[in-house]
Amino acid sequence: MRTSGKPTRERIVDAASKLFYGEGIRAVSVDAVAEKAGLTKRTLYYHFQSKDELIAAYLDGRDQPNLALFQRWFGEAEGGIDQKIRAIFQNLAEAARHPRWKGCGYLRTAAELADMPGHPAIKTGIAHKKRVEAWLASAFAAEGVRSPELLARQIILLLDGCFAVVLLNRDASYMETAGEAAATLVKSALAQTGRKNR
Repeated sequence: MRTSGKPTRERIVDAASKLFYGEGIRAVSVDAVAEKAGLTKRTLYYHFQSKDELIAAYLDGRDQPNLALFQRWFGEAEGGIDQKIRAIFQNLAEAARHPRWKGCGYLRTAAELADMPGHPAIKTGIAHKKRVEAWLASAFAAEGVRSPELLARQIILLLDGCFAVVLLNRDASYMETAGEAAATLVKSALAQTGRKNR
């Protein structure tokens, strides 16, 4: 068995993340995760009571990095907030053109667990999407948008919609089109405030 300087639990989640994202949660066994982590199945079960708990940990581990990536793309983009929102979609399109891109891990997991709405991973996915939505709403509120929560929800719909369409047809230009639609929505919301887009 391989060893690593990482704590055992982290090694397990890292291994699960690679396998679950790459192959899907139902296709990957606990044995495969243990093997990839360089551990026995018994050790894995010492840290995670079930595969369901491991799936939730896999998604939980994506939460802050994914949100931080969106925030970085937003922060690095030039122009007003409409262009900053558009930049998120442009960066997603670039990522989607990579041959190893497999879509949104949260949505793919939700699709695999569609018959299990109370699953811990579904709750983790809902919490992540709500955090992204709340961050967007706060960014819009800072610009004086009158209904920042509504606008944030519209952007989330565009984000998740383009994730689904691009996963289906592998045409990343749909993400760019969704980004243009998002920018238009933001511009319209800003126009209603009477403030100019900075």
